[in-house]
Formats: sequence, C-alpha cells, structure tokens
Amino acid sequence: MADAVSLDPITTEISWNSLRSIADECFLTLMRSAFSTNIKERHDHSTAIADRNGRLIVQAENALPIHLASMSGLIGLIHKQYSDSLAPGDIFIANDPHVAGGSHLPDINMAMPVFDGDRLLGFVANIVHHADVGGASVGSMSGGLNEIYKEGLRIPILRLFRKGELCDDIMRLLLLNMRLPNERLGDLNAQIAAVKIGVKRLKEVIARHGADHLAVLCDEIVNRTNLRMRNAIASVPDGEYSFADVMDDDGLGTEDVRIALTVRKTGDKIVFDFTGTSPQVPGNFNMTLNTTKSAVCYALKSLLDPEVPNNQGIFDAIEIRAEPGSFVNCIHPAAVAMRANSCQRVVDVVLGAFADALPDRVVGAANGANTSAVFAGTDPQTGNSYVYLETLGGGMGARAGKDGKDGVQVHITNTANLPVEAIELEYPLRVEEYSLITDSGGAGKYRGGMGIRRAIRPIGHLCEFNGVGDRFRHQPWGIFGGKPGATGEFHLRNDDGTSRNLPSKVTGIFVTDETVVVIETPGAGGYGDPGERTAEAIREDLVSGKFTETFVAENYVSEKVA
Repeated sequence: MADAVSLDPITTEISWNSLRSIADECFLTLMRSAFSTNIKERHDHSTAIADRNGRLIVQAENALPIHLASMSGLIGLIHKQYSDSLAPGDIFIANDPHVAGGSHLPDINMAMPVFDGDRLLGFVANIVHHADVGGASVGSMSGGLNEIYKEGLRIPILRLFRKGELCDDIMRLLLLNMRLPNERLGDLNAQIAAVKIGVKRLKEVIARHGADHLAVLCDEIVNRTNLRMRNAIASVPDGEYSFADVMDDDGLGTEDVRIALTVRKTGDKIVFDFTGTSPQVPGNFNMTLNTTKSAVCYALKSLLDPEVPNNQGIFDAIEIRAEPGSFVNCIHPAAVAMRANSCQRVVDVVLGAFADALPDRVVGAANGANTSAVFAGTDPQTGNSYVYLETLGGGMGARAGKDGKDGVQVHITNTANLPVEAIELEYPLRVEEYSLITDSGGAGKYRGGMGIRRAIRPIGHLCEFNGVGDRFRHQPWGIFGGKPGATGEFHLRNDDGTSRNLPSKVTGIFVTDETVVVIETPGAGGYGDPGERTAEAIREDLVSGKFTETFVAENYVSEKVA
C-alpha cells in the first residue's frame, strides 16, 4: 500500500527531478514537433504532470505561469466527470474557460491518464496557444468581441482518443471550424506526441520504483511546496495591504476598468480579496477565476520565493475572494480572449499592494499588457492562406538595485519575441524596423525598461491587421518616486508621407504594400527618486542612444547631466 512507502529526502529529490525531466522533455517534444511559429519559435505552450486526483505536481521549467491553474482545472474536471470510465490510451481535449477549466479559447488543453494495470496514477497534460481556433475574427484574438461564442470554437472536455484509437469524427469537427486546418492539425499532433512521450516516461519510472512510490512522491511534493510557501508567507509582516489600478478600456466603450485588491495576512495565512473590482465587461478582457489564481500565485511566489515549484501546494497556501460576475471572476457568456492583458494588471496590483511591506522586492509597473498583433491574408507566391499571430514584449519595471529589462516578455507570459528571420521566412511580410523605443523607460534611481517598436509591411497582397493593446492611455506607474514609462501605440505609416493613429483595440484594418503597420509597446516604471541616479548611469543612458538629451535634461539633476 502507498502508506507503507517511506521516502527519505535524497530519494524524494532525485525522484522529483525525474518528474521535472519528464515535463521538460514533453515541452521540448511539443516545441520541436509543432508546425506554427507561435509554438516552435515563441514557445507559447506548457506541459505538466498531475496526480490521480488532478492535483498539479510538476510544471516544465519553461512553461508559462498563466497556464498554471488552467491545466490543473482541466485535469480536476476530467477526474470528476470521467473517473469511472477512464482507460489506458484515452486522451482528452478541451479549451472552454466556462465549462472546461480553460483560460481562453486559443489555448487548447490535452491530458492523458497514466495507469499501472487498472490503477490510475496520474495524468500528463499540455496546453498550446493555437494561432486560430475560428470565430468572428482571424486569429481568434481581436478586441471588440462581446461574448464567448464569437471568439472561436468552444471545446468541452472530449475524448479525442479512446483506448488508443483516434476519434476521427471529433478531429474532423475541430479542424472544420478552424482556419488553416493543416497547421492546426500539425500543432494538435505535436500535443498528442508530447502527452504520449510523457506517459511512456512515467511508466518507466513506475517500472523502476513502483506505483506506490509515485503516489507517495506526489503527496510529498505538494506537502513540501505548501510548507515552503507558508513559511515564506509567515515572513511578511502581518497586516492589511491595498492597491488598485485600471485597464484602459474593454474595446467596447467601457473605460477605466478597475481592479482593486486588499491583502490580509496573518501568520502563515493570506487572503487576496478583490472586492471593489469592476463587474465583468462586454469586451473580451474578462478573467475566469482560474486565470486570476494563476496571476496571484505567480506574483506571490515571485515576491516571496521565486524558486518554489509550481504545483498544487501553492494553490493550497492562499485564499482568493472574487465575486462571481466580477472582472476577475467572470461568468458565462463573458468574452475572455484578451485575458492575458488583464492578468498582467493583476500582477501589477499585487506588487503595488506589497510595496510598503516588501520595498526591496517589488518592481515598478511593467508594460502591463500582452500587446497582440495578427496579420492575415493570402501569400501571393503560394496562393495559400496564412495567419501570423504574435504577442510582443515591452518594458520590465525597475527594481531595487537594477534598471528594468528592455523589450522582454514579462510576468505571466514568458514567451519569446518572434525573430525577424522567422517572420520573413514564413510569411509574405517584411519587418522594416525592430527596435527599442527611445525615452520609453520611466526615469528613476533605477530606470524602467523600454518598449518595442515593430514596423511590418505586407509584400504584394492585401493584408488584414488586428491589434489589441493596453496601457495606451494609462502609463505604467513608477514606484518610490520613480516616474512612469511611456504608453503604447498602433499607427499606419503610408509611403506618401501620411500616417494615421489607430485605437488600442482595432479589428479588420486592410493594408497594401504601400503601408507599414507600426506597433509600439509600452515601457515600464522607474524605481526611486530620479535625483539619486548616478552620473555614470546617466551618461550610459545617453551614450547607448536609448535616451535623448532632452529626456535626460527633463528628468535628472543638471549637475550630473553635465
């Protein structure tokens, strides 16, 4: 029996690392097998292992924090709905945020149970952001959609494989409702390969150590993580901490969407209370509770113990209170496609709440968005349709002792910026500029990170552009006297010398090869009084070309500038 197995600390650590290695191998298998640039280049996917009860045990090292609760939610529902009929060789698929534990429709989950004989021991799971899952707009990621039905194909928890056999009718139904079905099939096959290799590797562990060993190991991992997280929470001064911030708008006329947070901490217990947050909005920036949970867990572990592993032990250490029907706990049929932008703002709010309690660990507001760009059309050379989707990084907030990083994905996203070569190789597009935006980092003793400018021209065809951004009106705030970073912007630049600014949520803009689409992402806030920045650091700002003499003169002590 499982309770007869006892694991010493060394055996536990070695076995734990074997599970981590399996999750990482699944991640690499998916990345190397995928068809779309969003996976093979940007790595917008995650892999994980869960126990028989659906508790998340191990997440791959390079997995995305935003996927943390989504995979856990899916597996928990599979266990609840199908526990009496699970069989070896089954593979489940789902994406719906309202009924299947998902976070938004482009993120498709897969999970495969692991058996020892007829005994269920756990699950191997992954989640992939697909470049299109149907719906009203190309890329399934446009702003301005007001219900989940318009955002793409909704997939409840379905058996894609039954006892090792593909349910071909389900696969055909999925592909019929998605643009670029060949690319979708390639990415789905990569997901299938990844869960299968994970199950194979776990069975090797079971064969070597036994099923009871794995069951006890899962309990040990969760319990140790929970204890470590609670010890970290106990180190924070007891008290009540509050902060609030706003999203620019929801793309459908609702402006200044408020996210309010009060943190109550006593001993090793902590409550995150979002009372005072705006109701869910018509536009697609709403968050499910799973998504909010992922953002809160990420922010807390980043502040208290960045090396603590991602698993159920973190969830069990915190309590989240969010009114159903609110912006951070939306209910059906709320639209949620752009929830990553809102996640970034939840992270900022958590960091802002802890500023006084943990001044040496918090950072200024990062770019606070997940600026997305979708280009779609027909390649004039091949006659094939294409969809290029990317979410771009921006500035990272400054912190105690360091400037913020420039032009990176921040916080819960953890994806890569797509290389210029990959874009121009795969799509009929030319990248005419890929640069950091001068003067976009907020001034401070330590300055905020800089935003990114990407200028893209279609080659020889009519191209559709959809873009969604935030912090286009509200600047990323600085902290402890640091100044805010610059806002983002979309605009069109024509060859005749004219240009036109676009809204922060824009859909169905058609451009020819006489127009360049310019995407500018927000910078980030500074940390500390700009008057305390060293003369050497100011000179470096000027010499690097990242900041102009005008910016430096306006923000720093004149004697140091000279």
